[in-house]
Amino acid sequence: MGGEDARLRAVVSLAQAMAAAHTPRESWRAAALGARCALGGNFAALSVWERELGRLRVLVNAGERAHGEEEFPEDETYPVHQFPEITEFLHERWAGGGEPNAWVETAAAPPEGDVGYCHERVTALRRRGRGCCVVAPIVLHGRAWGELYVARPVGVPVFDAADADFATVLASVAAAGIAQTERLEEVRRLAFTDPLTGLANRRAVDMRLDEAVERHRADDSVVSLVVCDLNGLKRVNDTLGHAVGDRLLERFGSVLSLCGAKLPGALSARLGGDEFCLLSVGPGADEVVAVGEELCLRAGELELGEGVACGVASTGDPIGPVVSARRLFRLADAAQYRAKAARSARPVVAGRDGAVLRLAENPPRPPHDRRRFRGRG
Repeated sequence: MGGEDARLRAVVSLAQAMAAAHTPRESWRAAALGARCALGGNFAALSVWERELGRLRVLVNAGERAHGEEEFPEDETYPVHQFPEITEFLHERWAGGGEPNAWVETAAAPPEGDVGYCHERVTALRRRGRGCCVVAPIVLHGRAWGELYVARPVGVPVFDAADADFATVLASVAAAGIAQTERLEEVRRLAFTDPLTGLANRRAVDMRLDEAVERHRADDSVVSLVVCDLNGLKRVNDTLGHAVGDRLLERFGSVLSLCGAKLPGALSARLGGDEFCLLSVGPGADEVVAVGEELCLRAGELELGEGVACGVASTGDPIGPVVSARRLFRLADAAQYRAKAARSARPVVAGRDGAVLRLAENPPRPPHDRRRFRGRG
């Protein structure tokens, strides 16, 4: 009875650890570590079956790793033809009415040709100094997703049939946790992504900019904001239709992403309507202005639209203390407003155009102008 209680506690512990995970990596690691502890192994791995590439890709290696094994490997993959049980078991026996049960393999393997024998796994066990392993298929949404693998070292009791049955249960719990993590990732993606252009949205910019300003205050990192207003969108919508206007927004979004890639780690975003921005942390102000120059040039070459009004504000320029995200946004917005009013084909840069600082403090608000300087209090 004590053994059953321990295994029940292990299942609960695994489920709780995966529920507490905030990212896919945390979820994978929780699954591997939980299964390793539950089965008394010294090593565990979680792999996903990439059908389109015909391979198993290792997501995480947890526990006592052998030489060359990384916790989160970038390119540890194995062709599935080396592990025929993945396709044969799941698509023949399981499809024929069986269950996706786990199986055990040992370094002291049965003669080749016996049921369950897998030459590649046995070789891998011996090469890495492991005595046995239990492999449990992970099934997600009714399809084989990957596998959970737990190993024990040489010299300790090998896994038995009861362990294999328990590994099947653990794989089911892991599958539920992985499904939850995937749903949360999709929700996060939708919450921080503009659906038309695929760029980040205003919510993502607000969060990243707050973090960037805190970093600037802590270590004086250069934080720069490029705010763009796509000219001529209304005319395109009125004369050619909103579907064509959407294509213009998508096309400019691609241009913005292309230019932003020249600033390592920059965030390309659509703020809403015809307004876009780039948020950069690290590169100097001159680098950001150069990207703004290229952005204006490429926008002017688009078949549709009338170019872009571009404003830049950077802590690398003389703009005074930036103690809040709101101030940097107001400065970049004022620079963009001035570029639009002057029909400038180049970026207007706060701190290099003295009028921008005054404009940021006293933004124009005529009754017919619905534009407002964005910002959070």
